[in-house]
Amino acid sequence: MAVNLKELTERPERLTGGHRLCAGCGASVVARAVMRALKPEDKAVVGVATGCLEVSTCIYPYTAWKDSFIHSAFENVGATVSGAEAAYKAMKRRGRVKDTHKFIAFGGDGGTYDIGLQSLSGAMERGHDMVYVCYDNGAYMNTGIQRSSATPKYADTTTSPAGDVIPGKPQYRKDLATILAAHHIPYVAQTAPFGNFNDLHTKAEKAIYTEGPAFLNVLAPCPRGWRYDTPKLMEITKLAMDTCFWPIFEVENGKWKLNYKPKTKLPIEEYLKLQGRFSHLFEEGNRHLIEDMQKEVDRHWEIILERCGEK
Repeated sequence: MAVNLKELTERPERLTGGHRLCAGCGASVVARAVMRALKPEDKAVVGVATGCLEVSTCIYPYTAWKDSFIHSAFENVGATVSGAEAAYKAMKRRGRVKDTHKFIAFGGDGGTYDIGLQSLSGAMERGHDMVYVCYDNGAYMNTGIQRSSATPKYADTTTSPAGDVIPGKPQYRKDLATILAAHHIPYVAQTAPFGNFNDLHTKAEKAIYTEGPAFLNVLAPCPRGWRYDTPKLMEITKLAMDTCFWPIFEVENGKWKLNYKPKTKLPIEEYLKLQGRFSHLFEEGNRHLIEDMQKEVDRHWEIILERCGEK
């Protein structure tokens, strides 16, 4: 599916400026890119779980969304949007709705990997024609930077503080894209805002216009939680891919495909050293922790290569 970037940039914004997300936040970049994949003539119903994206874009009586918007509780945006989609189909059959509406749910990793997983899994299993977008910033950023199951191992958070007792979060992160692929839904993809956004735009359009449930897992760096200089958003995203910490792939009707393979696979420390949440790993005596992370990244990358037929 070819993407005409010039045409996309000329489309009107569906997530407007004036929202209150932080400078250098990946969530707004992700949301704008996904919404831009909608055809101008189509309408959308957008549901957003409680989190950074919701509290910063829809503070009553103001909203940055130009499409119909539903604020869900932290744990149930999958159920909320699937219910709206079911109501739409019923009204469409009765001739009460003429326009074409698309249904898009957004949730952070806390509301997706953790307390929203049951709601998300149910919506996908039931086969609703909707897209669920996880903007993965690796912690519960809105409520104080607590660890989530998406938080990388050894990351320093307020509930897994790096110190003398533990060197940050003790567990590896959950592989959510694989869990969603195991639901046997038509489309699952993992992507990130990088380069000319071709991959993100292509996958967003494919997800929105694939009949049935679709899931996008999108890396969305957070300057507060990751503690990086705000202009380095794109650099950090690219390093996540070039170190193979964040593989870029899609699963279409059960078939895995790798979309990005770095020419030179960089060591994980190149990704870690720009983020304050990992600064303790570079202290004397902690080199083995970086080596442990490297082994896990290498192990998971080999699994992805095998699934995608690249080995």
